[in-house]
This record gives sequence, structure tokens and C-alpha cells, in this order.
Amino acid sequence: MSNNRKIVIDPITRIEGHLRIEVEIDEENIIREAWASGQLFRGIETILKGRDPRDVGLIAQRICGVCTNVHYRASISAVEDAYGITIPKNAEIIRNLVTLSLFVQDHIVHYYHLHSLDFVDITSALNADCVKASAEAKEWCDHPYRNSPEHLQSVQEKLGSFVKAGRLGLFANGYWGHSAYKLTPEQNLVHMNHYLEALTLQRDLSKAVAIFSGKTPHPQNLVVGGVTSVADMLNPQRLNDFLFIIKEVREFIERAYIPDMMMIVDGYRESIDAGEGRASGNFMGCGGYRFGEGHALFESGVVRGHDFENIEPFDESKITEEASRSWYENDAPLSPYEGETTPFYTDLNDDGTLKSEGKYTWVKAPRYDGAVMEVGPLARMCIGVAKKSPIILPYMERFMTKTGMELIDFSTTVGRNAARAVEAQICCDYLFDMMSDLIENIKYYDETTWTKYVFEELPQEARGRGLFEVPRGVLGHFVRIEDAKVANYQAVVPTTWNASPKDTKNSRGAYEESLIGLKLSDPSAPLEVLRVIHSFDPCLACAVHVMDVRGMELSQYKIGGGCPSGL
Repeated sequence: MSNNRKIVIDPITRIEGHLRIEVEIDEENIIREAWASGQLFRGIETILKGRDPRDVGLIAQRICGVCTNVHYRASISAVEDAYGITIPKNAEIIRNLVTLSLFVQDHIVHYYHLHSLDFVDITSALNADCVKASAEAKEWCDHPYRNSPEHLQSVQEKLGSFVKAGRLGLFANGYWGHSAYKLTPEQNLVHMNHYLEALTLQRDLSKAVAIFSGKTPHPQNLVVGGVTSVADMLNPQRLNDFLFIIKEVREFIERAYIPDMMMIVDGYRESIDAGEGRASGNFMGCGGYRFGEGHALFESGVVRGHDFENIEPFDESKITEEASRSWYENDAPLSPYEGETTPFYTDLNDDGTLKSEGKYTWVKAPRYDGAVMEVGPLARMCIGVAKKSPIILPYMERFMTKTGMELIDFSTTVGRNAARAVEAQICCDYLFDMMSDLIENIKYYDETTWTKYVFEELPQEARGRGLFEVPRGVLGHFVRIEDAKVANYQAVVPTTWNASPKDTKNSRGAYEESLIGLKLSDPSAPLEVLRVIHSFDPCLACAVHVMDVRGMELSQYKIGGGCPSGL
């Protein structure tokens, strides 16, 4: 008889959305089985049916309150693809400038504000020697970011004031003092210094994004056929403001983010060597972000079982979604163009745990040619190295040389973070190349930002997709148009790939597979589980329906006329 027992973590915090993780551990506290469950239903696909295709972008971006721009862009691009509309070069560059700025912002915010506290013990930083901490930072960078002993002392005092007042605020409820923490007090202080500095960068990058997108989140600069950012594109001061922010951010990445990640790799070497957080080794990337003379920032391809010597070409027609373990009616693997999202909720067990042998999540199970895939920075960096990308390979080789990492080492919890840091550096650097392309076009009087079309002359029936690499991985929006209206709409998002449930073959998704074999030092404080899951940067889509498990109505809300938010 099995003596395994279940641990339920609900909700997983420091992510977007509502995620529940259940794991089954044996007598040695080793995880033997895992279930990842998205806990709220996203109904945007249903809302979009019957809409004018030109309007879907403004609605589809509401899928998420964090990833608004990438959903907006993928949706607009899906309609452009359906109608065969090619956007001007300037429109593509402006879209890329915004999207890659979001890559950089997302990666910095994810590590420092959502994930670093899984590696960094705040209370330990209070015991640090500030002079030694300043010297520690210089071990990882010749010119560390804002690193004087006096500045570190002010950071330490600020952290101490939280503790003395008994109000840890956003630092409350952590597993401080946990045996899984490995950094020294001085290393913890260096990280917390950069945690606070990154808050300012988060604000500044939002300003950079808003220069071309009007506002963020929920920008309004994209239209079918191009962008509306003409005045900003032609204003030298606006271009300079954008570049100034990106230059400041690049300083932080080179003098704080990359050195901090090298410190984490060194401090958690045992975790890397043990392969903690390693999933199936199936990676997928669709590539993209053109600049210059036909160059692309990311490579496309498919890796199976960590076989980096054999890269398959990416074929989007092999993408399907099934719902055999998801709370929807149709269990069959379907093309996204034919996908269905009819809810079929089957409740929990009487003890409040998931029905682990039946349907247990609102997340569907995307598959590529029938196989589980992991997407995201790790996939992009591994595929780039394997294909000897002239852009990605030098950055990765430099990081591997400095840390002693091999490519397989990136397929771990710590490695996912390292891959994300390297990718942030790449994206930040190549923003300058893309801006140069834009300036060069303007210099030679190419000011076109929109491709003219007459909607009434477009086909009444069409289908198309917008497929992009976005911060968390491959994002696809798929639209089928009939009678000039949206007949079906499906979004296959990065977190759907990574947080996928099991399928009819009982193959685990990346979240679940990465937890198998993980040993918990203290099951009552499962820091190791949070560390693995956070390494994927989960972004469970924002919910549009809330339901009681007994099917009861919770509340009704009536909004009067003239709502200032436009809702």
C-alpha cells in the first residue's frame, strides 16, 4: 500500500492569474506525481464570435492585464494574415520596438519582483556587512550597479525598517530562513539592492513602451494594416526619449542583472547539477523579429528529448489542442482553427483535492505533432545555440564561459532564469539596431505606417493566424471569418503550452514534468516547488467568469451609464 501523500499549494502567488499545484510525495519527501490546474475560465474566444474582424484586437488584448500588447499584436496580425494584408516596414519596426521593450521589461520584473525571492533571503540581508557586500558585487562585475557601501547601507536600513515595524508588506509570508536558501548575507543584500532599483526601471520601460503605443497596458496604436504612431515616429525628441531609456536599462542589465544571475548559478550549482526543474527536453520556437538585411532575432525549430544535434523545422500545421483532462466538452485534439471552448466543469473531490484521474484544469493541452513542448526563453536560447545563430550564440557562449555552464544545464530551474537574463540582454542590444532601421527609412522619406484597404472588397470568408515569440514563449491567435464576421477564434498562449495538463497518453505538461523527482526539505514550506514553477514565469490568463463550485450565483453587478472606464 502506498504511503504517498498530497500537498496542495493554492494559490501560487507572485504570478499573473490563478494557479493551483498539487504534488504527491513519498516517504522521503520526493515528488512522484504532480498536477497543475488553472483555476478560472477565460471566455474571450466566445466573446469574439460574431464581431467585426477589425475590432478583435482591442478585445483580445483583454485576455491578460500583463501581456496586453502581445495579444493585441497577435490578434491584429491574425486578421491581416487572413486578408493577405502586408504592413509597411515602418509599422513592423514600431511593433517590434514595443514588443522587444516588453521582453526586456517582463524579464527584469519577472526575475527581481516575482521570482528572486525564491533564491534570496531578505532577512539574511539584514545581517550583511555592507563593505563586504560591495566587494562581493565586484567579484561578478568590474563596475557594479549603484554599489557603494553607503548606498548598500541605506538599502539595508530600508529593509530593516519594514522588519522593525512588523510590516513586511510585499515581503510578508515568505519562507525566510528556509534551508533551501544558499546565498550569503552579502549576496542577498546585493540582490535586494537591485530588486529596489528594478522598480524604477519597470516604470521607465513603461514610458518607453507608451512612446509608440500611446499607453500601457492596453495600448491602442495598432490597427489592421499598420500603426497609428506616425507623430511619434517623426518626432526626433520622442525617438531620443525612447533610446535614452533603453540605454539606461542596458546599463542595469550588464552591471546588475547578468552579474546577479552568474551569482545565482554559482550559489545554486548543486541544484543545476541535480537537474532540478528539468522537464522533458522538448522545445519549440517559431522564430521571428526581422531587422536589417533579412536578419531575424530568434530562430525557429523543434528539439526533442534534449537532442540539440537534430533540430526539426517548425511546422505550425502540427499544432493541436485537446481537452481530455480539461474542463471543456470536446476532448478530441483539434486544430486551433476548429477549436472549441464549451465549459464542462466536473468539480473537485469531497476532500477539496483535484480529480486527478479526470478533468482537473481550465488549461487545455496543446501538442505539437502529438508531443508535449516547452516554450519560452529557455527554448529560444537552446534552439538558437543548436542552430548556431549569429545573434544568440555569442551571448550564450560568453555566459557559459563565465559560469562553466553547458547547454543541458540551462534545462533546469536556475537555467531557465539564466536563459531569460541572456535573452533580455540580446533584446535590449538589438533594439538599437531596429531603431537604426527606422531612422534610416525616415531619412530617405519613407514615412508610410499603414497599408490602405477597402473592407467591403475583402473576402467574406477567410482564416489566418498571428504567431509570435513573446516573453513567455510561442503565442498563436487563430481566426476563422465567415460572412465578414468572426466565426471562430482561438488563442494558444505560452502558459497553455507550459502549464498543460496530462493528455490521453498521460504525458505530463512542462510544469508537471519539471516537478517529478524534486526533493522537498520541508513539505510544510514547499519553497522548492515554488522555485520550479516560478522559473516558467506563469501567466494564467485573466478570468472573465467566476463560478462557485456548487453552481450558485455569487453576486450581480449593475454599472450605470457614463462609466468612465468605457466598460
